Amino acid sequence: MSETPSQTVGPFLSIGLTWPDGHLVVPAGSPGAVRICGTLIDGAGEPVSDGLIETWQADADGRFDDPLFGFGRAAAGSDGSWEVVTVKPGATGDGQAPHVDVSVFARGLLDRVVTRLYFPDEAAANAADPVLASLPPERAATLVATDAGPGELRFDIRLRGEDETVFFVI
Repeated sequence: MSETPSQTVGPFLSIGLTWPDGHLVVPAGSPGAVRICGTLIDGAGEPVSDGLIETWQADADGRFDDPLFGFGRAAAGSDGSWEVVTVKPGATGDGQAPHVDVSVFARGLLDRVVTRLYFPDEAAANAADPVLASLPPERAATLVATDAGPGELRFDIRLRGEDETVFFVI
């Protein structure tokens, strides 16, 4: 018996993987809505145009008990751009700072890579978060979004190279 050869996880056929409102975790204009946008960047510093970003998070009260809440999916545009519209999750009560779990699927990857997005206005919670605390400060900084204006955050995802985003083995 022979092994099945490895294959990368992209590029993606858009039928069934993307949907027009997949990036809307909450409807645009919802109270407390925040737009999280960024660029998916490869190891050469070039945008990845055929990637897929999935997000999952707790609700504003820090709960995961609604199986339909908190999931978003966005295809990267031709310039590597992606976005989701969501609400800031609450703290989950286990010492972790409010965060969004992020999975990335793209050409050249044999499996998805998983990271987290933390919020820049949660300095005290971020400092106490066990995941962020386990990383050198310059690496932890790759997981904290930047303020991009009222109701907007920026979170670029770098798959390799300088300032590579921290990814987790799960």
